[in-house]
Amino acid sequence: MTAENDIGIRAAEEFLGPSALADRIRAGPNHEHYVRIEEPEFESAVEHLAANKFVLISLFCCEGFTENAAQTLFYVFERRSSILVLVRGVNGSATSIAGIYPAASWFERECCDGFGVEFAGAFDTRRLFLHETYPEGFHPLKKAFKNAPVLTKDAIDPADEYPFREVSGEGVYQVPVGPVHAGIIEPGHFRFSVIGETIFNLEIRMFYKHRGIEKLAEGKSPQECVRIAEAVSGDESVANTTAFCMAVEKLSQIPVPARAWYLRTILLELERICSHLGDQAGMLVDVAYPLGANQFSVLREECFRENDRLTGSRFLRGMVCPGGLNRDIPKVSVDELAEFARQLRKRYRIGLKIVLSTASVIDRLATTGVIRPALLRPLNITGPAARASGGKVDVRQNHPYGIYDQFAPKPQRLRDGDVLSRFTIKASEIMDSLDLIERLVAAIPEGDVRSDAPIRDGYTLAMVESARGQNLCWVWIKDGVIERYKVRTASFCTWLAIEHAVQGNIVPDFPVINKSLNLSYAGTDL
Repeated sequence: MTAENDIGIRAAEEFLGPSALADRIRAGPNHEHYVRIEEPEFESAVEHLAANKFVLISLFCCEGFTENAAQTLFYVFERRSSILVLVRGVNGSATSIAGIYPAASWFERECCDGFGVEFAGAFDTRRLFLHETYPEGFHPLKKAFKNAPVLTKDAIDPADEYPFREVSGEGVYQVPVGPVHAGIIEPGHFRFSVIGETIFNLEIRMFYKHRGIEKLAEGKSPQECVRIAEAVSGDESVANTTAFCMAVEKLSQIPVPARAWYLRTILLELERICSHLGDQAGMLVDVAYPLGANQFSVLREECFRENDRLTGSRFLRGMVCPGGLNRDIPKVSVDELAEFARQLRKRYRIGLKIVLSTASVIDRLATTGVIRPALLRPLNITGPAARASGGKVDVRQNHPYGIYDQFAPKPQRLRDGDVLSRFTIKASEIMDSLDLIERLVAAIPEGDVRSDAPIRDGYTLAMVESARGQNLCWVWIKDGVIERYKVRTASFCTWLAIEHAVQGNIVPDFPVINKSLNLSYAGTDL
């Protein structure tokens, strides 16, 4: 056990006592620790973790896990490289911890919609992913619910409409944007409260196309679930599939060949580059600078074509599987990738120099859409959005997986937290990823790319660093099939950061603030 993992154990001992802890703690196969908590001691345990700077990174529910309890709630806390999971059996109701951890609000509302668990004392009890048209008493993640067409309401009573936050006063106007947008993007509703053009309140409503991915995974074999993991978010297909496969591999003690991990890491970094290039192009479009945007868009398209050349998929699908990869990438193709990375770096630097020397661009990006460092822990903001505001979290360093313990880049950190900082952080990460790809190509070993071993039952947590930040999943395999597959992408947590980032800015700045984060609708609307 490492010193970092000791942090979680020591914290659990402090609120339970060493003698009680011995009977109630279980070490997970991926270095997480599960601690069973009884109801009378739960709130004090959470307060203790908050006082010791643990961050709530996930909260989810499942049925059939705890004896004498209809549902089990899993509260996942992180401090540096220590992961502590509080396991709480409940029977339809629980006390809310959103007053201690604001990030818990969406998680609790999700558990309420999916499993019918009511949270006493919650400051927000509105529906989350079950919009007004769904019938009362409908909780689709319960075991009793079978996938089938749902009879929704034909008409909505005005009294049942979603109660947005009311902001009123002299000169206050409400500006609704969405959920249907002019661009080819997924639906999301943004309700601004403005005086003139200045925004002083924004409320986001998501989940217009909740897909039931977690329900769909139930009863599937792990091999079948790979395709579901790939569909969580299209431009994070490698990240989410890798997290799922890591969980299965840890449970089943499947050794992943070294060559497979080198190639997986190359694919993860290619995915990061494509995402960041798209973000930067989008930011420049939103400040009316097509010269810079076009350069980055061209490079992104060339990256997609390189992806297709390497794997047969522009979004790198169909490669990652439990035990490694479905197929090898020939040596000649890998060697050509190194040259592609070198040429891309040269051209990217030219475009970046033009953009960062253009005063009109800097004027629009600097001081716009600031995310304050004080928000990072309460909302569990991760990824480039956090590192642009002084955050330190990067799964590749905090929880190294695969070969990142040998090759993890040292993330750059800035402190201004504005759009320019996020643009700069993503530029730095593109360069780091290109450097890493060259190093991997130079060091990649020969050998197999897949190990076959029987799948074992059990449960574990796995996480990866996607282009947007910390993505995690929890996998429970029972009788050889998926009993519960819980996914939480970085987007789910970071969406709420936009509500704070836009305050004091003007409405025309919203598109570039939104694009600087480039959060996934699909990765939220599971």
